[in-house]
Amino acid sequence: MTTTSDVPHLTFGNLDEAIAELRRQGLRLSTVRRLILQALFAADGPVSAEYVARDLTLDVASVYRNLETMERHGLVRHVHLGHGPGLYALVGGGEHEYLFCERCGAVRVLSPSELDPVRTGIKQRFGYTASFTHFPIVGMCADCDDVHSRSPAQM
Repeated sequence: MTTTSDVPHLTFGNLDEAIAELRRQGLRLSTVRRLILQALFAADGPVSAEYVARDLTLDVASVYRNLETMERHGLVRHVHLGHGPGLYALVGGGEHEYLFCERCGAVRVLSPSELDPVRTGIKQRFGYTASFTHFPIVGMCADCDDVHSRSPAQM
């Protein structure tokens, strides 16, 4: 099982600020790191290392090494959505938590405050403090649930 990095997340709003934070962490800004950061800023949501490597025509092992380094320093976080590879997202704008539809693969990105009532219920009932940043809440989105709950005659 993978674990999340337990480092404070850095705050940044754009590529230049992310680069400044990277340097403040004592990391070099290599061409590969710059390209990876640019790809993460351009992405609509979390992306796999394979996707970044293919999109930028980089060695996937190099992309993984750089993403893991950036995660250890608080610039990115990996998340597991469904059965595929771990996905990476920038954390500069704050933490995000996720809902994942196991039928169609839709991902809904939420601020942690939106799941606070769920977290409170879990804490009260089971004594656990829940986090959905590394693993999402998995279920079915409204569209898939509607299709799934209709009888064959209604379809």
